[in-house]
This record gives sequence, C-alpha cells and structure tokens, in this order.
Amino acid sequence: MDNWGPEDDQFFSTSSSRRDEEDALQWAALEKLPTYKRLRTSILQSTPEEDRAADDIEQGASTAMHKEVDVRKLNKKERHEFIEKHFKVADVDNAKFLTKLRARIDRVGIQLPTIEVRFEQLRVEADCYVGSRALPTLLNEARNIAESVLRLFGIKLAKKVRLTILKDVSGIIRPSRMTLLLGPPSSGKTTLLLALAGKLDSSLKVKGQVSYNGYRLKEFVPQKTSAYISQNDVHLGDLTVKETFDFSARFQGSGPRYDLLAELSRRETDAGIRPESNVDLFMKATAVGSKTNLITDYTLKLLGLDVCKDTVVGDEMKRGVSGGQKKRVTTGEMMVGPTKTLLMDEISTGLDSSTTFQIVRCMQQIAHLVDSTIFMSLLQPDPETFELFDDIVLLSEGSIIYQGPREHVVEFFESCGFQCPERKGVADFLQEVTSKKDQEQYWADKNKPYQFISVAEFSDRFKAFHVGQRLERELQTPYDKSESHRVALTFTRQSTPKMELLKASLDREWLLIKRTRAVYFFRTSQIIIVGFVAATVFLRTRLHRTFDDATVYIGGLIFAMVINMFNGNVELSLTLMRLPVFYKQRDFLFYPAWVFTVPNFLLRVPISVWEAVVWTLMTYYPIGYAPGASRFFKHLLVVFLIQQMAAGLFRFLAGACRTMMIAQTGGSLALLLIFLLGGFILPKRQIPVWWSWANWVSPLSYAFKALTINEMRAPRWMNKSGPDNSTKLGVAALEVFDINYKSYWFWIGTGALFGFIILFNILFTVVLMYLNPFGQPQAVVSDEEEQSNGKVSRETEKGKARGLATRRSMGEMSARQSSKSVLLGGPAVPVADGAAPKRGMVLPFQPLSMSFDRVDYYVDMPPEIRSQGVTENKLQLLREVAGTFRPGVLTALMGVSGAGKTTLMDVLAGRTTGGYTEGDIRISGFPKKQETFARIAGYCEQTDVHSPQITIRESLIYSAFLRLPKEVDNEAKMIFVDEVMELVELGSIKNAIVGLPGVSGLSTEQRKRLTIAVELVANPSIIFMDEPTSGLDARAAAIVMRTVRNTVDTGRTVVCTIHQPSIDIFEAFDELLLMKRGGQVIYSGPLGPRSCKLVEYFEAIPGVPKLGEEQNPAGWMLDVSSVGKEVQLKMDFAEYYKSSALYKQNKDLVDELRMPPAGASDLYFPNQYSQSTWGQFKSCLWKQWWIYWRSPDYNLVRILFTLLVALVLGSIFWRIGKTRDEVHDLTTVIGAMYVSVLFVGINNCSTVQPIVSRERSVFYRERAAGMYAALPYAVAQVIVEIPYVLVQTACYSVIIYGMMSFQWTTAKFFWFFFITFISLLYFTYYGMMTVALTPNLQAAAIFASAFFGFFTLFSGFFIPKPRIPGWWKWYYYICPLAWTVYALIVTQYGDMDEPINVPGMSPDPSIKWYLEDHFGYDLDFMGPTSAILVAFAVFFALLFAFCIARLNFQRR
Repeated sequence: MDNWGPEDDQFFSTSSSRRDEEDALQWAALEKLPTYKRLRTSILQSTPEEDRAADDIEQGASTAMHKEVDVRKLNKKERHEFIEKHFKVADVDNAKFLTKLRARIDRVGIQLPTIEVRFEQLRVEADCYVGSRALPTLLNEARNIAESVLRLFGIKLAKKVRLTILKDVSGIIRPSRMTLLLGPPSSGKTTLLLALAGKLDSSLKVKGQVSYNGYRLKEFVPQKTSAYISQNDVHLGDLTVKETFDFSARFQGSGPRYDLLAELSRRETDAGIRPESNVDLFMKATAVGSKTNLITDYTLKLLGLDVCKDTVVGDEMKRGVSGGQKKRVTTGEMMVGPTKTLLMDEISTGLDSSTTFQIVRCMQQIAHLVDSTIFMSLLQPDPETFELFDDIVLLSEGSIIYQGPREHVVEFFESCGFQCPERKGVADFLQEVTSKKDQEQYWADKNKPYQFISVAEFSDRFKAFHVGQRLERELQTPYDKSESHRVALTFTRQSTPKMELLKASLDREWLLIKRTRAVYFFRTSQIIIVGFVAATVFLRTRLHRTFDDATVYIGGLIFAMVINMFNGNVELSLTLMRLPVFYKQRDFLFYPAWVFTVPNFLLRVPISVWEAVVWTLMTYYPIGYAPGASRFFKHLLVVFLIQQMAAGLFRFLAGACRTMMIAQTGGSLALLLIFLLGGFILPKRQIPVWWSWANWVSPLSYAFKALTINEMRAPRWMNKSGPDNSTKLGVAALEVFDINYKSYWFWIGTGALFGFIILFNILFTVVLMYLNPFGQPQAVVSDEEEQSNGKVSRETEKGKARGLATRRSMGEMSARQSSKSVLLGGPAVPVADGAAPKRGMVLPFQPLSMSFDRVDYYVDMPPEIRSQGVTENKLQLLREVAGTFRPGVLTALMGVSGAGKTTLMDVLAGRTTGGYTEGDIRISGFPKKQETFARIAGYCEQTDVHSPQITIRESLIYSAFLRLPKEVDNEAKMIFVDEVMELVELGSIKNAIVGLPGVSGLSTEQRKRLTIAVELVANPSIIFMDEPTSGLDARAAAIVMRTVRNTVDTGRTVVCTIHQPSIDIFEAFDELLLMKRGGQVIYSGPLGPRSCKLVEYFEAIPGVPKLGEEQNPAGWMLDVSSVGKEVQLKMDFAEYYKSSALYKQNKDLVDELRMPPAGASDLYFPNQYSQSTWGQFKSCLWKQWWIYWRSPDYNLVRILFTLLVALVLGSIFWRIGKTRDEVHDLTTVIGAMYVSVLFVGINNCSTVQPIVSRERSVFYRERAAGMYAALPYAVAQVIVEIPYVLVQTACYSVIIYGMMSFQWTTAKFFWFFFITFISLLYFTYYGMMTVALTPNLQAAAIFASAFFGFFTLFSGFFIPKPRIPGWWKWYYYICPLAWTVYALIVTQYGDMDEPINVPGMSPDPSIKWYLEDHFGYDLDFMGPTSAILVAFAVFFALLFAFCIARLNFQRR
C-alpha cells in the first residue's frame, strides 16, 4: 500500500467492447507516449454541427469527432464547447460529471486526501476603548499620540476594557461534509473562520489550538492548505472576471492534482483500463498548468459567471460587474486553486435565493464527491439551501450553542422547550431563538411560564445532549497523524516554480499597463506640453553665453529635473490602488513580494525610456544646450535615470505609508528634504553642518551635478572667462552652486542615481514583505453600558427585535392599520377603543399614489457589446413596464439579478443620470414633476452612503432640519427625530459614530436602519428602498423589515427591491411586482395570505411544478420563472402575463389612478427647497464643522506636517534672513520661500482631496433628495477650511519667521502671515476644485499635479519675470505661486537700501534696486497684489462650487 491507497484487483475491469475501434486505436497510441507527454495529451470529442441536439451528443453519435489534443493548448472555442456540453445545467450536470470522475478514481482503489479541522478551547480577546474617549476628535487623537509615547515608558492612561470575541469554543469540521455556520451579528463568525484559516490579527490575544489532521497550525502551511473566502471583495478592477480566475489559478498552481493524475494513470495502465475520454481530458487539463486553465471555465460555469466572464471586475473608477457577481468572483478566485478546505464567509451577499441555492448545491457536490471540507457562513439561507448542509454550527455571543448533524438541531431546541413554528425557516429560527428579545415567541408549552434561557445555559445543555456528548468523546480522542494522506496538508510555502510565478506576474503586469494606458498617454501628453512650454520659455534665441545667462541655463536644467522627478508621482496612486490586492494574495501565499515588484520595475523601463526621449527631444536643442551628440545622450541618460529613481522612490513611499493620506504627507516631507538638500536651492556650502549628511543621500544632488557638469563642461562655456576674468565661465557658474567641476563627477552622479534606483526598488520589496496594511479601528464601548453591566456585552445594541410574526391576511392588516396608533402621523387614524395611545407626535403628510404605464428605458449601447457585432445604437433595459404603488400598501419589486429592479426604481424616482425614458408616470393622477416629487419622496439606496464622522442622531437632525417644512419649529423637529430613532430602534446607540462601511462604526444592519431613518425624518409620502435587507442575517433583516412595516402602517406608499427574503419577510409584503431579464413584468398583484394569490397564478401555468410544503414561495417563484424554465416550457412568461386576467385588472387600476380624484390639486411648493438659502448654509456648515473636527487623519496630520516642515525649513535656512550680502543669498531666500509655500501648499491640495471626494458621494445623495442647492453646500465646505488653515498658518509663520530671522516688525510679520494664509487657502481650494472637476480621486490627483509644473516654472524662481519671453508673460500673471513669491520677497526686502554684491556689476546696487531690475518687482504694488491673491482663493472656491453644481459623475 502507498499513500494513494491499496491496488485492489476487484475494482479492475477491461476495456468496454462498446468503444469504437478508432477510439481504441487513439488510446493505444496515447498509452505508448512517454509519461510526461501522456499526462498532457488527451482525446477531445467534438461535434461538427453546432446545433445538434444535446441528447445526440450524450449518446456519442457516429458523427462525433475524436482528436488528440495537448490539454495545455485548448483554444477558447474548445474549452467553451467542452463546458457547455458537460455542464449545461450547472448544478445538475456537475453532479453527473463528478460522479463519473469519482468512479474513475475508485475503480483503481485510490484514496483521496481528506482534511479534518479541529479547534479546542479556542478563546479570542481584544482590548477596546470606552466611552467618548473613543470618538475620533482632534483632541482625542492628540491624546492617543501622547499616550503612545508614554506607553513606551510603561505608563498607561487610556481606559481600555477586555472584550471576549470567542469563549473557549471547541468543535470538529469534518471532510466530505458541508457545514453551515450560523449566528446573529457580532457573534464571532468571521473571527472563528479567520482563526481556522490562521489569519487572525496579531493584536488579538488567542488561546487554545487549531489543528488539521492532528497537525497544529505552526507545523504546516495553513494558507496553502485551506482557502479563506472573505466577505470583502478586493480585486483588480482592470482585469476581467476570467482573467482574475486565470491568474489566480496560475499563482496557486495545481497542487496535488498532478500527483493524483500520475498515480491514476500508472494504475490504469498497469490494469489495462481505458478511462472515459471526457473525464480524462478534464482531469489532465485541470492538473497541468497553462495560461488559461479549464478549471477557470469550470468555476465560471458553476458560479454562473460565464455570462460576464469578459467583463472587467470594476471598481470605484471603472464600472464593472454587479455587486452579486463581484461576490462570486471573490469565491471563484479561491476555488480555482488546489485547496480542498474552503472557509467561506458570507458568500451569498447580493445574490438572489435561486443563484445562492445553485452555488451551494454545487459546493455540496464537491464536498460529497471529491471529499472536500467546506465550512460556510450564510446570512439568510432559504429552507431549500439550508437542507443542503450536512452539519450546523450555531454561534452566539462567542459561544457554540450547537454543533452537529442538521437533522438533530431542531430536536435539541425542542428538548430545551422551544419549537420552530410552521412555515418558519429553521435557519431563521436558530438565529432568533437565542436572542432575549425574540426567544419568548418560540416557547413551546404555553401552559408553563416562560423563562429566558441564556446563551451560557444553552451551551451547557448542549454538552448534555447526545450530539454534544458524542462530539466531546471525539474531541477527547486525538487524531492519528499517521492516517493523514501525505498530500493532504502543504508543508512548503511555495508550491509553484518561481519562474512560473514570475511569468504569470509579468503577464498580469503587462496586461494592467495596457488597460491603464490612458494614464501613460496622459503622462506623455503632459511631458510634451510641459516640454513645449519649457522650450519656448528658455528658447535659445533669448539666451547667450554670459555668466548671467548661465544661471538661466542651469534654471532650465533644474526645471527638467523637477518635472521628471514629479512625473513619477503617478506611481504613488497606482501602487496604492494595487496594494489591497497584493496584501490579500501575499497573505494567501500566492507569490512572494519580489514576484510583484520585479515586473513592476522591469515593464516600466521601456515607458520611462520613451518619456525621457520625448522630453529630451522636446527641450534639448530648442533651449540650446551644448550641441554635441555625446552630451545629448548623456543628458538623455540622466533624465531616464531621474525618472526611474523617482518611480522607485514613489513606489517605496506607497509601500511604506500604505494609505493615500499618509503617503501624501510622508511623501511630501521626504520630497521636501530631497529637494531642499539637493544643492540647487541651497548651495552645499550654505547647508548647516547638522544637515550636511542629507546632501550626500539626496538623489537629486547627484542628478543636479550630472546635468550641470554635462552642460557647463562643454567647450562653449569652458572657452570663455567668468566675471573675474580668471575663472572659466563654466567653472564660475558651477562654483555658484558649489559643484565640483571635474568631469568624472558626471559618472559619479549617474552611478549614484543607478544605485538609488536599485536601493528604492529593494526597499519597496522589503516593505511589502514585512509591513501589513493598517488594521481596523478597535471596538468602542459606551460608558453607560460598562457601568450598567459591569462588563462588556457582545454589542452596544443587539437590536430590539421581537421577531417578525407570520403575516396576516389583507383584511387583518387593514383592521390593524385602523386600530394602530400612528407614530409618524399621517391622515387622521383613530386609536382603538381602550388602547393606550403611543407616545408620539403627529406631523401631517399627504398620502399619495404612483401609477406608471408603458415605461421604457434605454441607454447608449456599451462599446463591449457593440464590438461583438451589434448594430443598434441603444440598449433597452425596461420594456413596457406598468403598475401602481398605493398608500398603506407594501410592494416588493423582485426578479433575478439583471432583471432591472433597481433601474425601474431609479427611473420612477428620477435618480437616473443618463439614458432615455419613455412612458407615463403620475403622482395621484398628475404628471410627475421631479422638482416637487423630490420634496415628498424618500429613496433608501442599496449602498448606505453617509458622512462617516457624524453620529446617528446628528445625521437625523441634519436631514430633518433641511427637509422638514419651515412651518415646523425646531423643538418639534427634535422631538420628531427622537421618535423616528425609536421607531427604527436606534435610540440606544444614537451617539455612535457612523463610520466607514466594513471598516469602522456601525454594523451593516445598523447602517441600513440609519439609511431608512434619514429618509423617514423627511416625513415623505412615497419611499423607495433598494435592497433594505441586503447583507443582513435573518434576524437583522427582521428588525429592518419591522421598521419598514411600521412605516407602511402610517399610510405611506413604500416600495422595496429585495433579493433573497425569508418566508416571514416575503409574506410581510402586500403586493409583488416580479420582473424577468430584459426588464419585463411577469407578475404584478397581491401576494395573499401565505402567498396564495401568487402561488395560484404560477401553478395555473401548465408544466410549472407545485410549491413544496416547507418551500419558500420567493425562491420557488424565482425558480419556476427562470430563463431555463421558459426554455423548458417553451413559453414567454411576460406574454403569458399580458394575456392574463390579472394584467387586465392592473391595467384598469392604472387607468383609474391616472385620473386625479375629484377636487384634488397638483403638488405645489413655492420654493424648490424646504429651507431658505441661509438655512441650508447653516445646516451644511454645522455638519461640515463636525466632520472636520472628527477627522484627525486630515486636520491633525496636516497641522503636524506643517509644524514638522516649519522646523525642518527653519533648521535648514537657519538665520538666513540676516545674510544678504551676496546675490546668491537673496536667491537662496527666494528659493526658501518658494519651496516652503509650494510643499505645504501641495500637501494641503493633496490631503483635502480624499475628504472632499468622500463627501461628494454623500452630496450626490443629498442633492438628489432635494435637501439643498449646491451653492450653500459648497460655501460651507469652503468656509469650514478657514479656521484650520488659520491655525496651520499661525504655527508655520511663528516658527519660520523666528528661525529664519526675518526682520521682527509688526507690519512685516503680519504681511508674511497674511500672504502665507491666503496662499495655503488657495492651494486647498485648488485641491477641492480638482475633485469637483474629475470623476474620482485618482484622476483629481493626476489633474492637480499637471499644473504644479507650470506653477513651478512661472513662480519667478527658475527664470525671473524680465527673462520670460513675451509670449509667455501672460501666464506669469495668472500663476498664483508667482504672486505669492513676489509678495513675500517685496514685503520682506522691498524697503532695503543696503548694498548687495552682484558679479560683474560695480558699484554694488541696493537690494531694492536689484529686486526691481533683476526680478521685475514693482515695490509699490502690494495692495493690488494682496487683492489678486485673495481673488485666486475666491476664484478656485467659486470654480469648486460651479463644478460641484454642474458636473455629476455618478452613473445610474
């Protein structure tokens, strides 16, 4: 016996006599091939007639062609035909095919490797902050920094509490079985999965052990043995779905699949067994590595992604696949690998119940037939999906309540006294029965008094239950390591050859470069434009070979160096965009860091060569540098090396800083030092001794030396004498900058640059190897909670859900409506006799209906579809949709993914930003007008878009004060806000920070309720809700749906799109509008008690299967109306609906509601917005103030950066203001002022962009809701910056002014303060403007940096105003930085009559005269200059306001 199991003769059989002779001959030929080639060659059966019937293909008719193929070279058509032939109906045919595959393996007695995962006494703990101390304000963040320093000395001040996430849990996840992980929010599901995968955060405290087949996690490589599938979708947006899978398969390799194939082939050859050709081809193609593996096509088919395999995944910059499809991409990316242990975290988010069932069914087949170990958590599994699982793990409050066979889970809870009601999903029951708020409704024996059973008590009872006792006995028996298959676990970190990894990485990098070629085209265009400007500014006709002109030539060289240095800045944002995917794949051991960094470097070398050639050709001869060919190519070499050095530096900064905010700030500081100490702003001899070392480590000092020596050592400079008539002109020019004039310094400079290129790329690799992405913020617990409990509970608020009771009939609901007190007010609804009215208030609203008829919606035909030969100009997404939404009626809008649910809702709500709408939409009989409709409608988006820095209560106050009528006083608004918070059950966490989705703040379910509450405080008549339960478990969904139900019962019109509702949630709806792919309605009408009306309608269609006894009507409805069922029944459900009596009824109702009721009047509001412009401004400013106060990553960082820059500049230019004897002293001061304003200004511009970009998405939602006009919002955003820039300026001015020793006069200091303040302000507003002008943050960063080159060139530092050619002087006057430098110099030196030494000029002129003559400064122009600076700030602010108002980059 070997590791693959015994060779048992009883399994052997001879070749089937039914095989045709040709087939036998081909197999005989195959068997004679050498082993290596035989394992890569198989027989492909193909059918010439593409339209042959599937049953003929199955029977292998004589027309089938058999050809020998190399499985590594299967073309696209062959792979597609193979998959379509054998996996036509994914979940059905997959079982058939895997059964054949397993039969082949069993026939020769091979035992497949299996993995049993055990966890024993696993305890995970974390520390968290308590109370308001955890709020991210500027003061708290400053305290955190101080406490971090004190903590180094053992002093702990912050109040923290230990939070237990998992409490000594134990269990076994068995192979060949599929295990479901269930639990309410924050029960520890993700933590358990991460612990089993060996991926827990290092900051957590972990006790207990996890083992695979008896081996502890440290004894093998868990990342290569198991695959953790995260609930976060992190992908490269520029790759297509198929490319993502292909590269994942190449990086992960085939693992033990090749060893299995080799052993299988050997045994079959020895036994004379001929395998089925299709199974053989599949096994060989998936075991042998190739650029495009058949495993990719197989996985695409199983996950239903074959329809979008050539669509890019997409990201916030690029539109791609849908959210549900992206979730499946995350799953498939790990499935294409060889790992057989899958730990799957909430893989069904955003999927409809039918798709979820199909995927889970395929996973079940893989577990049962290939002996995989699958542990999967799901949020809202349907009863049919739940039945597919073999085992259940129920987790609550960090403890395991049940773990064992699915068949016994209900029995366990019945033994505890609880019963699952009829038509209640078992999964929903399990998640609610442990909750204090939900448990009582499931108490079985009503004759006995109910007593709450805690999680700890459930856990103890499970240990006494027979399943728990059996589990304990199994855990006490250690796993025998000798029984573990030799290839079950992986013991090496890299199983794929290094060269294969490098090839795959090179292929992917080249593909990504081609996909992002627009960036490189933009960079080349930028170089051409800036090169043209530089060439015409420094044009040779204006330059002669004098000492004065030598400095201008050097200025041109410095400018070339600066521009090519900043040209690498785009690498910063590109690398930061790639890092999340890199970290994910690095942690999964797809590849080591160098496999990522080497292609990153190598493939950009040709691009850099091209850009260097373009720049040099554009500038070298037009400017008039030394004409020799050798000097031209030397110049080209240095420019190329500068570009490569800059790219390496920016990549290193991105890898070290890891976030855009820190990279921009840290990068700016690093660049500041490199620039300042490069020897061209401050000559080496003037650098203070404590900074002299930095000159030697600044790459630009070597670049500057190489460029200037190459030019100034030319004969035309060396053949002339300098101003003193003894020194050569070239040497004299070099001595001004303290540069050694020996020619060998050129080669030292280029050699040093080459060394820096190698160094920065090595450092980039090192930081990627050892640094991890910044962790998520720690948990926050309120003071009240800690004081009341004396300990930390699981959640700040566990949702006060009492469960969603079974829906009553329509008549019962009407009775309920008439007898129920109305919390949100509405039409006069009486309170039932004898019932105590609820505490609340009444805000009147007008009940409104909506009718729509023959609604069509088109968009321009996407280019990818047009490229496939489609000739139409428009793509129709909605087709003749008609229906009604009425007050007090809760309508569900359903359909499979891509049916057009959200599109219809956007069209009806007026939220589309493009496309063409046709049809009739009316509100209570009057044609819909979007301006008035926005005032009476609410729209809850699927993506919960809120300002992350404000609290729940503040979010609601903000919405209420902007959207409620002016007639409602402030006190009434505040009471109304509190009532809405109670209605949506957010009152107990009203002071919690909203935070960023998936990162910090509220849970998904709390965020959903906040989205609903923000709309409810507007007191709307009609509310649209897009996927209000998406991403929630059954219990959280019940809380949200109870909120929705309460809202409907106030008499409002509510419409919800919904994907995979439980039975309870589905039957909470009153009516259903069901759509199919293509945007057509196939059912519109009432559900009826227990969905009877819907079931009657579909069961009346011939051929439709009946609804099962425990089946979810929602899932059944989607299944029986699917495209596959239409093909099977040979009918069109849309046409069937149009010919039905139900359609005629609906048509009559639409016609009835098209006419206004007698005496009714159309909606009218005197103003577009509820509040005046001043009221809008006050509310916007109030919110912006809290956002800025709670954004320490922005404001505290930029203030600290400013302090650091001021100290650095002050120490470098120490007492420079007292030195003004030589002309280069004055040049140095101008350089210091230019650099200081430029770098702090650029940092302000860069750091404001992320916060404005984030708030812009909130602005789009709020503006669409009619909350305010764009102008008040923009003005508030502009004004809120002023106090922070004022503080920044104060810190900066005092330090700089004092350390540089400028003249301490009140006037001069306040001029310096004022000019610095306005300059930083216009840079900040410039950054805001670039965000408003561009579609996303990356584009804004590139756009902003494009003009920094022009700011630099025309600042007056590189080339004084009198020397700028006449055709470019106009740009000097519109360059804000030029006016800043002008104002700073004139206010500090414009009144000085002291002499200054100017080479070649005698006698020495005064400083005042030199400023006027050399720099062209008008010393009496300070009043207009200050006005011009203010005008720049106002101009950028107004342009920001204009662009934010006029440009909408949201695509709906």
